[in-house]
Amino acid sequence: MRATILYGAGDVRVEDVPDPKVQEPTDAVVRVLRSCICGSDLWPYGSMPAAPQGRPMGHEFLGVVEDTGRDVAGLRRGDVVVAPFLWADNTCDFCTQGLHSSCRHGGGYGRDGVDGGQGEAVRVPQAAGTLVRLPVAEDSALLPSLLTLSDVLSTGHHCAVRAGVGPRTTVTVIGDGAVGLSAVLAARRLGAERILLMGRHTDRTDLGRDFGATDVIAERGAEGVERVRELTRGDGTHTVLECVGTLQAWETGFGAVRDGGVVSRVGVPQYAQGPIGFEMLMRNITLTGGVAPARAYIEELLPDILDGTIEPGRVFDRTVGLDEVPDGYRAMAAREALKVLVRP
Repeated sequence: MRATILYGAGDVRVEDVPDPKVQEPTDAVVRVLRSCICGSDLWPYGSMPAAPQGRPMGHEFLGVVEDTGRDVAGLRRGDVVVAPFLWADNTCDFCTQGLHSSCRHGGGYGRDGVDGGQGEAVRVPQAAGTLVRLPVAEDSALLPSLLTLSDVLSTGHHCAVRAGVGPRTTVTVIGDGAVGLSAVLAARRLGAERILLMGRHTDRTDLGRDFGATDVIAERGAEGVERVRELTRGDGTHTVLECVGTLQAWETGFGAVRDGGVVSRVGVPQYAQGPIGFEMLMRNITLTGGVAPARAYIEELLPDILDGTIEPGRVFDRTVGLDEVPDGYRAMAAREALKVLVRP
């Protein structure tokens, strides 16, 4: 089969690799219908040292079950399924608490002999606990929105849930990428009273307004914090959803949150230290967030996609074939595309 392999910064290739096969009784093989490039894929794309073996890429996909191991219950050949970006057994103590990202028997795609999602097929470990059946056909127009359940929508939702977003909550969302826009959508869905989106790309912030942002703040850093406070009578917002992962975004979050508020971060941190000392203590700021347990949220979010209440698939603004994935990476890195959908 064909699959995406990263050999170093800027060196992404689509190559022939062995077809996946069931190796463990808990495995399933899924033929990929849709996958995509994640903003977090751009970090290794921009910085990974050259490696002779390369790294399979992609962790967001949905597809059709082609084969299952003997211990995989509840799934059969032909089922259309979505795969959370981490696989998990859905039965251990962490999973039953809704923390599938800490599953005792879980893991990630593209490592330890597991395929990446940006290919023609994937061997999925712990398939019965990981994969969620979708009540749609292989050619459904809802596939792009359903694919967001794999990562970006679930991650934005996790960020908002951990922050305690609800009715009468004011929210600052930092970042106009796909996760940030999904966080806007999630905050609106949870009933936020006011949503301030920090971003400066008009096409993206326009989509953010469609998703529920009440205000857009183009300023960054100290000027961005000042603007948030101007819009909130000097206080800042009850919650901040940090969806970027840079130190500047992190510092902006602490500046924009009101005393006694919550900063929730899901942006993959690209820094070693940040402002979590005396000021955070004195202002009674809560820090939360983390890696989203996407599997915990899929059944909750799925009905709103199926009935058209939300359309998170609008974050995809470019579609490529599998052999065009290298150009998809280039386009996202150059900010020519918000999020790239891949059709094998």
